[in-house]
Amino acid sequence: MSDSQQVTPPALPLAINLQYTKDLSFEVPAGAEIFATLRSQPNISVNIDVQANRLQNDQAIYEVILTIKADAKEAPEGANAPAGRTVFIVDLTYAAVVTLTDAPDDLVEPILLVEVPRLIFPYARNIISDVTRDGGFPPIVLQPIDFVALWQSKRAEFPQTAGNA
Repeated sequence: MSDSQQVTPPALPLAINLQYTKDLSFEVPAGAEIFATLRSQPNISVNIDVQANRLQNDQAIYEVILTIKADAKEAPEGANAPAGRTVFIVDLTYAAVVTLTDAPDDLVEPILLVEVPRLIFPYARNIISDVTRDGGFPPIVLQPIDFVALWQSKRAEFPQTAGNA
């Protein structure tokens, strides 16, 4: 490698203007009864989605929305038994308003659907952890998400036309 080759990658053409909780819901459908009757750790399933919307047609300002939904259900009583009651449901929509500065067209989508979610995910993960703990349960600590794989699977489901993010 010669001295003239670039060693560090260029900075992202991205500014995060603000982050905010767009929507947050925490529900314990069975109420107080669940605390008295829950015998083991619930089974938790997590769904994650990312979307991006341009806010102004004449400017490269976007809202990136990270949606995380976690359901906790009682563990089945036996090997073939159905899942038990819903213990709790937490649904978070966390968003960021970002500005892209002279981003090449082929990088707009991966920046919005991979890099921005990667940057805001720790804040969303903290909210999920706090709300489940404050709801009376052990906190859910989400593992890091592979946003590249999420983006690629979404692209495979819904082929994009050029220029859309």
